[in-house]
Formats: sequence, C-alpha cells, structure tokens
Amino acid sequence: MKTILTSLALLGLVLAGTAAATTGAIAQEAHNEAQPTHFPIHEPKEMDWSFAGPFGTYDKAQLQRGLKVYKEVCAACHSMKLVAFRTLEDLGYSEAQVKALAAEYTINDGPNDAGDMFDRPGIPSDYFPAPFPNDQAAAAANGGAAPPDMSLLAKARGVERGFPRFVFDIFTQYAQGGPDYIHSLLTGYDEQPPAGMEIPEGTHYNPYFIAGVSLKMPNPLSDDQVTYDDGSPQTVDQYSRDVSAFLMWAAEPHLEARKKTGFRVLVFLLLFGALVYLTKRKVWAGVAH
Repeated sequence: MKTILTSLALLGLVLAGTAAATTGAIAQEAHNEAQPTHFPIHEPKEMDWSFAGPFGTYDKAQLQRGLKVYKEVCAACHSMKLVAFRTLEDLGYSEAQVKALAAEYTINDGPNDAGDMFDRPGIPSDYFPAPFPNDQAAAAANGGAAPPDMSLLAKARGVERGFPRFVFDIFTQYAQGGPDYIHSLLTGYDEQPPAGMEIPEGTHYNPYFIAGVSLKMPNPLSDDQVTYDDGSPQTVDQYSRDVSAFLMWAAEPHLEARKKTGFRVLVFLLLFGALVYLTKRKVWAGVAH
C-alpha cells in the first residue's frame, strides 16, 4: 500500500509539473505586447491622496481647483446630474458664492401656466445640467460613444487588485481605486503604442484604459489650460490630481463624516468590550470553577 501511495504521489507531481510547464509555454506564446489579452495594459499608479486611510480628509483647496477643471474642461462633454449646486458649500464656498455659481448655468424648467418649457438661471437647489439633451445626442456629438456621467465615476471605475493585495486593502482601507484610475488615464495619453499594435481609427491609445487599447476621448488636458488663482502648478499632472479628488468628493461627499462615525463606533465597541469583560470577572469572581 505504501508503494502504491508513493507511486501515486510521484505521478501527481509529474502531472502537475507537466501542466505548469504547458501553461507557462502557452502563456509565453500568448503574450504579445501588440495584442494584449487583459486590460488595462498598465495598472493605475497609486497616488498619495489626502482622503486616504481611516483618518483621511478632503483638501478643500484641491476640491475647488478640481471643480474649476471640471467646469472649464470636462463639463463640455460630461454631465454630473446627481450633484446639486447647494452641496458645493462643503468645498468651502459661501452661500452667496454658491448662488452666483449656480446662476452661471441655464436650467430648462417648466411647464409654466401656459404649458410651455422655459429657461431660467440656476439656483442652489438645481443640479449640474447635462451638456446634451439626451444620450443619443451625446453619442452623436462624440463619435458614437456617449461620455459617462461623472457623478459617481470615482466609485464606479476601478481596477481589481487581486490576491493578496485585496487582503491588505481591508486593513489599510484602500478605497482610492477610482481616483488612481482616473489620474492614470488622464496622464497616460503621451505613451506610445507598442510596435505592431493596431489602433482603431478615430480612437486614442491609452494603456490605462480599462476596456481596451484605446478610447474615443482624446487627451482633454494640456499644460496651462486652466488658470489657478492660488499659485498651484498648471500642469496636466496637477489638473488630473485635482479633478480626480473632486470626482471622489462628488461620488462620496460624506466620506469624512463616515470615517469619524466609524472611529467613534470602534472606540465605543472597545470600551464596551472592556466593561463587559470586567463585569464578567466581577460577577463570577466568587464562583468556583
């Protein structure tokens, strides 16, 4: 019996080795820079965000810069229909500033008493209006692909990090996959495709794009495109950081409150657990075990 078990074990090792070698050969043969089989081609770069970690908070100056980038660059194609103007007070704006910002937009409202729709200046309770009347018009104006709404983009986009990194993410509370992806995508247009790679006509190569080798959106940013009033660098990298942080806030405006509540709950549970343990010691101290 021992001889039979030993033979079976050796046979299993041989088969496993053969399978591994075959898999490695197939993977090596299949790997071709010009014909990638997984996307994104490059993993997003992990950035240092102020809101990262259990005690992270938003940098309001960065959020204001990100809003400016969105207004002057992104808003021409991308809607943000789930974000109300009144919530911009969380970015450090006064009520008067929010009213003035909302009034810059034209809102289609109605019907009026005559049954007609009409245009009016925006008010704080309004939401950011879409640049196109519907998805079909958006697609027609952008080469057949409607730009996604940016309200929840920072939470909807992200790259699976796989094992074992997702285990460590539980303890580090890594939740910046969306901003990391957006920043990498916006700064990845300058990279050139590998030799032999075919880029579909009318698309633009970007190794960080999550759905293919290229996308319809051209590079939207360039240095000195948006003027900052606080002296921050007017570079593509800085624009990308700022708008990514702003989109994270748009997708999760209550992040700071959630983290504060979570910390208080953990402190309460620790104190409650200690009190329960001490009570148990006191109650059962005189009972023989």
